[in-house]
Amino acid sequence: MTSPAARSTAHRRRTTLAAGGILVAALAATSACSTGSKSSDDDKAASSGGSSSGGKVIQVVAAENFWGSIAEQVGGSHVKVTSIITNPDTDPHDYEPTAADARTVASAGYAIVNGIGYDSWASKLLASNPSSQRTLLTVGDLVGVKDGGNPHRWYSPDDVHKVIERITADYKKADPADAAYFDARKNTFETKTLGTYNSLIADIKAKYAGTPIGASESIVSPLADGLGLKMLTPYSFLSAISEGADPTAQDKTTIDHQIAARQIKVYVYNSQNATPDVQAQVKAAKAKGIPVATVTETLTPAGASFQQWQVTELKGIQQALAKATGK
Repeated sequence: MTSPAARSTAHRRRTTLAAGGILVAALAATSACSTGSKSSDDDKAASSGGSSSGGKVIQVVAAENFWGSIAEQVGGSHVKVTSIITNPDTDPHDYEPTAADARTVASAGYAIVNGIGYDSWASKLLASNPSSQRTLLTVGDLVGVKDGGNPHRWYSPDDVHKVIERITADYKKADPADAAYFDARKNTFETKTLGTYNSLIADIKAKYAGTPIGASESIVSPLADGLGLKMLTPYSFLSAISEGADPTAQDKTTIDHQIAARQIKVYVYNSQNATPDVQAQVKAAKAKGIPVATVTETLTPAGASFQQWQVTELKGIQQALAKATGK
């Protein structure tokens, strides 16, 4: 990962929130509540899964709200989840923890960080607030992706399900009396709450596997793999945009040719990181009649659940593919 100073120099991605008094007060208030992502009918169905036999409530902290949303829905009434990154305008790469975050981490019995160099600040925060009673889930370690690899694992459907499995197992270890409750919620979440998410992924893969696409950054790569789509954009360009670095002239020439020759059928870009190079590519793609779909790096809109967010994006990609291929 590039240093915060290097990233801020080319800070075309979202603006990092300042760590001033207003932010501290806001986060202090946030730490007193959960991620608040249970708003769909599917979420309500999940909350009815399983019966509660114990009164324990696990204090959970998630570095990012996309993992926090999942943790909250799997845990139900036996967890209290606080996500540190909740504002869509906050850049998780460059975030600077506050005193309120430190207090939240210090009281947590379970912590979830993405890892892979994505949220190093979170690992440092945990290290500075050690606890022998805390269990840590580092997603990168779980899925076997080391520093330098693609950190955007919440866009990998397979990795999402691995995380769900591990969170459930960790909850059961922390609260054995409610193991059946957690198992029931996991089953409901994976089969019902994520039903539309799962079916969209399966349908897109079955219908459009092998379709060549272009993208603005590496956040799209795990999703493209999960959907069976063929990514033509050079990974060096995808990585450069993700890291806030300048892409090479050669990569830009390659992408310009791919768009001009309509070698890609769909262009997918992160609307929270629309650099001038990306904006130029979006404009060129539209001029060539290439459908454009969008994704975002964090839950959008704020307060959305993981599945609401992902389903909206998957439907947009599906519509773009249908328009591009006539299928």
